Amino acid sequence: MNNRLRGVVVAHAELAHALVSAVETISGVRGALRAVSNEGLGPDELAEIIGEAAGGTGAILFVDLAGGSCGLAGLQHVRESRGCAWVTGVNLPMLLDFVFHREMPVEQLVPRLLRQGRAGQRAHPPPPGGTD
Repeated sequence: MNNRLRGVVVAHAELAHALVSAVETISGVRGALRAVSNEGLGPDELAEIIGEAAGGTGAILFVDLAGGSCGLAGLQHVRESRGCAWVTGVNLPMLLDFVFHREMPVEQLVPRLLRQGRAGQRAHPPPPGGTD
């Protein structure tokens, strides 16, 4: 039995497709992530496509903006589904970590992904008072 979580990247325009392509190229892992764009879709259509991509249970939705159409449609799906999680501010470090650790329970994996996403952020010169 395959207990690996599904990952769905939901973003504006072509961002989701670009992120999934980059992760597949870097990691060599194919099929762990599905890309969903909101382009040309109304809220109901977007929610339906997200539901199809995520399946019934066991998915993490990676969203670009929490308050945008992608974030709201993704949050709606998570609230109506079991075993799903919603992570906003998607970036390559968190997606790369996901493809190699998607067998972990969702409640352990999500905090890990958030740490990896934040750890991938840097600034030079560093802002006054540190990076927080």
